[in-house]
Amino acid sequence: MTTTNKTVPANRVFSGMQPTGSLHLGNYLGAMINWIAMQESHECIYCIVDLHAITLWQDPAELRQSIRKVTAAYIASGLDPKKSILFNQSQVPAHAELAWVFNCVARLGWLDRMTQFKDKAGKDKQRASVGLYVYPNLMAADILAYRATHVPVGEDQKQHLELTRDIAQKFNSDYSDGIAALGYNDGFFPLPEPVIQGAGTRVMSLRDGTKKMSKSDPSELSRINISDDADTIAKKIRKAKTDPGDLPSEVAGLDGRPEAQNLVGIFAALSQQSHDDILKDFGGGQFSKLKKELAELAVEKLAPIATEIAKLEADPAEIDRVLADGACRAREIAAPTIDQVKDIVGLLRS
Repeated sequence: MTTTNKTVPANRVFSGMQPTGSLHLGNYLGAMINWIAMQESHECIYCIVDLHAITLWQDPAELRQSIRKVTAAYIASGLDPKKSILFNQSQVPAHAELAWVFNCVARLGWLDRMTQFKDKAGKDKQRASVGLYVYPNLMAADILAYRATHVPVGEDQKQHLELTRDIAQKFNSDYSDGIAALGYNDGFFPLPEPVIQGAGTRVMSLRDGTKKMSKSDPSELSRINISDDADTIAKKIRKAKTDPGDLPSEVAGLDGRPEAQNLVGIFAALSQQSHDDILKDFGGGQFSKLKKELAELAVEKLAPIATEIAKLEADPAEIDRVLADGACRAREIAAPTIDQVKDIVGLLRS
């Protein structure tokens, strides 16, 4: 029986995004900035979760292009394939293998409580794919195949991470004897911790400040894609919805004003200042001045990323090479984990 890989780094990070649609400002401020910073202090594994993407039907040719596009956006934003492991999920079989084991560990009642399935399946859940229903079990496998200790997530994914912890705990309990026989004294899987940080963790739609900025919104004006050029960025900010009042001078004055709160929050996140600092400069004035300076700041921060994305996308073979190299490195970590899981649950393996 396998007895390797008994120790796990104290700071191993796993996270990923789906290759559906362009990455937008919400992804960048809510996730990418944190991912980039964590490269300096953690062992980071970042994935393009293409298996998750096919829980809803995807055009195969478009999906292949989207995988490369998101990879280019990862790298252009500042994720370094030499510092972090970058790969697409379907190239590492351990994700799917471990997900099946977790399908047998998780309970229907746990999945029934997952609000994202209800939101995505809509009223006719009988027509939803089984994959969409067990999506959280695959997410748990993504994380635990690497026995990750920290997971940067948005607020909407916290429930899934809680399920991951439940699955890890139940596996450790159900198979405690086999785990102990392999020499693990504190359970086989760690209970990963969520990492939610930063002023821009929840960026809202530019057309409706009560809704999260989303790839799926039919209006292109609702979001700033990180591949947008300078003119497009400026146009979208200029057309962003506001309310009739002037900007408040204090943060409390943003209550009940979702569009104002969103624009101030975006400015704060991009400039790495507090909401108070922004309102000291713009409080009492009209939105036009804030929008003008926000557009200039957004162009300064994002336009170079868009330029680099275009350069990377012009060389798909290099993107494929990066993904293949990352998948090889990811398999080296995940393979011993799935081997030991098979030993623990009583499966024969070669």
